[in-house]
Formats: sequence, C-alpha cells, structure tokens
Amino acid sequence: MKLFKNQWSNIIIAVVILAMIIPGTRKPIQIFVNKLLAFSPSVTSEEERESLADYNWALEKNNKDRLELTSLENKVVLVNFWATWCPPCIAEMPSFELLYRDYKDKVEFLFVSSEDHETVKGFLNRKKYSLPAYRPLSEAPEPLNGNTLPTTYLIDKNGAIVIKKVGAADWNSESLRNTLDKLLLE
Repeated sequence: MKLFKNQWSNIIIAVVILAMIIPGTRKPIQIFVNKLLAFSPSVTSEEERESLADYNWALEKNNKDRLELTSLENKVVLVNFWATWCPPCIAEMPSFELLYRDYKDKVEFLFVSSEDHETVKGFLNRKKYSLPAYRPLSEAPEPLNGNTLPTTYLIDKNGAIVIKKVGAADWNSESLRNTLDKLLLE
C-alpha cells in the first residue's frame, strides 16, 4: 500500500503513455488536449502585418462551384487550412461553427482542405457542421501558406493579414468577435 502512495504520479504517467500508444485513444486525447490549450488568437500589430500579394487563387466548393478569391476583394475573409485527420483542426472546429453561425452573412469563410470532397462532406455531415469547405485548384497567394495544419488567416478589406494563427485556437472568443466587428466597420 505504501508503495502505491509514493508512486501515484508514475502510475498516472504510465497510464497516459499507454493510452497514447493505443491507436483508438490517441486521437480523442490529442483533440481534448488541443481544446484545453486553445486560446483566442492574437491580432498582429499594424506595423508587422503582411498583405496578400494578389487575389489570384481558385478554389472549388464541396458542391463543385468554383470560387475565385478575386471575387472577395474588399471583404473581410477568414481562411482556415485544415484536414479531417488533424486533431488540432478537429479541436477548433466547434468554435469555428459557432462563429460562422453568427458571421456567415458578414465575413467570407474559406475552410480549405486538400482532401477529396466526399471525405470532407462526410466529416462535416457527421459533426453537423455547416462550414463552407473548399479544395484548392491553384497555389494560394503569398503569404498564405497551408503547409502546417491548422493555419488560419483573418484578412481585412484591404488584403492585410490581421491574424495569422498556426495551431488550434478558440475562434469564438469575445476578443475575436470584437476584432471582426471592428474590421467590418472599416
């Protein structure tokens, strides 16, 4: 009995490691940890903001409609690079869904995945998300880079990147909503 009292922290660590090794439990644990560590993304200072090189980017929506980024010039745009197999991406999706429900008529949301449409559509349907999913048909304009998942950009009406966030975040925070409201008034 005394042995277990002194070793309880080692036992907990061993159980967590074992749970991470078992394939069926790894992904839910990773999603939970990412949700736990997700905070509101930070706004980039005006002096350090990068701007889109151009708006030449072709995307295909899940329903096969084509979207040219040029049609979104002078609008507030949120671009999220994600995948259905990515635990940090899955962890931030509920907050994106809540944000999307309130801002879908004001902000352009682009959830971009290189996966096939059926995989993405199936994932969104299972989770009951209404997020607009796209697949890239051409290279994203500089400095947008979706090589690390998830990566999210909030772009103002002038093409400046107000927020660049790599990794999971809480996209339904009050501070982010205030930032969006401010950008929409500009």
